Amino acid sequence: MRRATSFFLLLFILPFAAAAIDLPRDFVKAHSGQFTQGGMVVLHLQNATRVSLNGEALPQIDGRTVLGFGRDSALRHEIAFQRKGKRQNVAIKLKPRQYDIQRIDGLPPAMVTPPDEAWPRIIAQGKLKKKARAIASTQRGFSEGFVWPTRGRITGVYGSQRFYNGEARRPHFGIDIAAPRGTPVTAPAAGTVTLAEPDMYFEGGLVFIDHGLSVTSAYMHLDSLRVKVGDKVKRGDMIATVGSTGRSTGPHLDWRMFWRGARLDPALLAEGNPDQ
Repeated sequence: MRRATSFFLLLFILPFAAAAIDLPRDFVKAHSGQFTQGGMVVLHLQNATRVSLNGEALPQIDGRTVLGFGRDSALRHEIAFQRKGKRQNVAIKLKPRQYDIQRIDGLPPAMVTPPDEAWPRIIAQGKLKKKARAIASTQRGFSEGFVWPTRGRITGVYGSQRFYNGEARRPHFGIDIAAPRGTPVTAPAAGTVTLAEPDMYFEGGLVFIDHGLSVTSAYMHLDSLRVKVGDKVKRGDMIATVGSTGRSTGPHLDWRMFWRGARLDPALLAEGNPDQ
């Protein structure tokens, strides 16, 4: 019998306060998002502005650029702006976060540690995912805002550390939304499908969507896929249905977000609650 103990729902119901960051109006018209661990920020730049994060130049589309911060990102960063001979460096401090623990006991050993014969498949599929995430296109979906890709009850949150049968595993980098098998999954923002695989070892049915400037969304444990690689989708287009494929203990959607190598918190991007 499976026994689960979790303490993460309180953090979802009572969100933390975002760190207030003032950006110079000479360089930035407006910005959206949260300067926090797991956060993503979109900057709308003044004309002819160039910007870098920690010394690395950031590409832009239509005067907009994006930057993101991983689960355990350093709290201090520097954004450098340059425009028409003027330069300004802005030191930013991220809002730190605390993450909770989830314990799931009684899982079959194969659900915790893959057998030796599975590793060639796992390694090959890992290369497919890495290649798809490496795409940095000129899609503009990242700048239009995100909505929840499905509706249901939150059963797992970003950043929580999971222990399977008492053994520590990597932190959870997505949002788990429990919903009946067959529930529609829709694109939360416009983009292009870069991966569409029905039978991944860990994720089962898996779809990646490129939203531009290295922002990628991922949808796991899907029952059926309604898109293929190269398909362009708009926000609200159906891409798949909820399932319990791969390494899953029940029907749900695991939604994840990436910016370059950083794993972002999807709950910070979508407004409201998917259970409403």
